[in-house]
Amino acid sequence: MVLEPLSIDHLDDLVRAASGDRSTFRYTTVPEGAGEMARYIHGLLEQRQHGDVLPYAQRRRSDDVVVGCTRFMGLQFWSGLTEPDEVEIGGTWLSATAQRSAINTEAKMLLLGHAFDTWQVQRVELCTDARNTRSRAAIERLGATFEGVLRSHRFSHVADEVGRPRDSAVFSIVAGEWPAVRDQLVERLEAGRG
Repeated sequence: MVLEPLSIDHLDDLVRAASGDRSTFRYTTVPEGAGEMARYIHGLLEQRQHGDVLPYAQRRRSDDVVVGCTRFMGLQFWSGLTEPDEVEIGGTWLSATAQRSAINTEAKMLLLGHAFDTWQVQRVELCTDARNTRSRAAIERLGATFEGVLRSHRFSHVADEVGRPRDSAVFSIVAGEWPAVRDQLVERLEAGRG
């Protein structure tokens, strides 16, 4: 798994990644077609310019295919330093061919490693629609702690609910937990359990 800073050059690859079976995209914004994908990418790049997000394309190493997107978001600067003290990892989606593989675990390991080892954050947050049981289970498998449900926390991405508030299941990993979480993720990946 390689995380590449998102650029408009990823447009065609991401359109292909999003064009297969879309049945698992119910709770996540996954643009359909070149026009929607271009708007999505440009929006993320604009947010990056403002320092709101750091978006990445996810490339599968085995065949060099771009299989989705993920990002750092919600960067919080408590201490006034140049590096964030807290971040959220989110906005993640993977093509149908990449789901249920080690790719998500590998990508999260890279992002968590950067957050804790490079930035030395105190906390990484992961949120999902509270109804998304599949995503909740994947976050728990990472070793994150469930903190609770925030009611009417964000806008829903569900087709018939767009623009209405959703409840978010909130998970976190804090700095003191990272070494054990990292070891567990390495063990899972080495055992081929992704």
